[in-house]
Amino acid sequence: MSLPAEDLFVLDSREVDATLDTIEELQATTGMISWFPGGHCDPWNHVEAAMALAAGGRLPAAERAYEWLVSAQHDDGSWFNYYKADGSVEDRRIDTNVCAYIATGVWHHYLVTGDAAFVEELFGPLGAAVEFVLGWQRPGGELTWSLRSDGSPEGYALLTGSSSVYLSLRCAIAAAELLGLERPEWELAAGRLRHAIAYRPELFAPKERYAMDWYYPVLTGAVTGPAAAKRLREGWARFVIEGAGVRCVSDRPWVTAAETAECVLSCLGAGLEGEAARLFAWVQDQRDEVGSYTTGRVYPERSTFPHEERSSYTAAAVVLANDALVGASPTSRLFLANANGLPTGLDIEALAEEEWDQEQLA
Repeated sequence: MSLPAEDLFVLDSREVDATLDTIEELQATTGMISWFPGGHCDPWNHVEAAMALAAGGRLPAAERAYEWLVSAQHDDGSWFNYYKADGSVEDRRIDTNVCAYIATGVWHHYLVTGDAAFVEELFGPLGAAVEFVLGWQRPGGELTWSLRSDGSPEGYALLTGSSSVYLSLRCAIAAAELLGLERPEWELAAGRLRHAIAYRPELFAPKERYAMDWYYPVLTGAVTGPAAAKRLREGWARFVIEGAGVRCVSDRPWVTAAETAECVLSCLGAGLEGEAARLFAWVQDQRDEVGSYTTGRVYPERSTFPHEERSSYTAAAVVLANDALVGASPTSRLFLANANGLPTGLDIEALAEEEWDQEQLA
């Protein structure tokens, strides 16, 4: 990292432990991690929390989280969207990006532990989830966002959701390669998905107000290099409140700590280290005395929104951003597209050119 040490704020080990305590306290005996006391759990944020626990060395808690996840998986590889604290279902909708995120979690856990046996044990559930999700890939490469509670599909794709799936596909392919397995259909699907995200904005429902549509293509490695830095710089004034963090939506003064932390990771992946450092320092305004983080604050008055809510997934995002800023762990480069070694999928542009050449020779 090119920033001078005095310009880089990171949490020390005691502060990280305090934040991890707030996550682990929300874990039920089943392994499920709720958003907050008495709140619901969704599999995507549950995995994010497990990743933070693993990054902080709390492997038994992280592995219990995956045990619950596997126990709740449906035969077709999917999960419902929300579960109550008692484990019953709150929302029967199924989101494709939520289902795919197990692959990101499993690969992250491997980077922490080097335990190939863990990957082998979880590869069955991981593979089932990937196959379910790819069953909803659309002709342009994008992914149907979700299925309604009656099982009927939503008629559109979301850029953020498809971007999240792209990272999960990359992790799934890496897991297969680790086990000596070939999954060419996953590689092709990943290439088609990356092409859609990077070059076909018309394939996605218009959600330009939302910050995640701004930075998620960069966060997940679908947009890289100069294009990534350009994308983040062009959206900075719309989505960032200087001194506070990232707005959830561009026309509201609500700064969310999780989105700010995710944008830290995006900036690091795009080489915008100064911007990443500033965002991470600003998000500490949402930290409380026990180490938890408010879900969001309205600025300039700093009122919490939702009122007094502090969430496990927010704390997890901050821990993962801190891990990347410190840069000393095997997981710290997971979200840095040019440095994480993850497969990117087949190059659709190159395949198209090759097919054209072959047609000319025929």
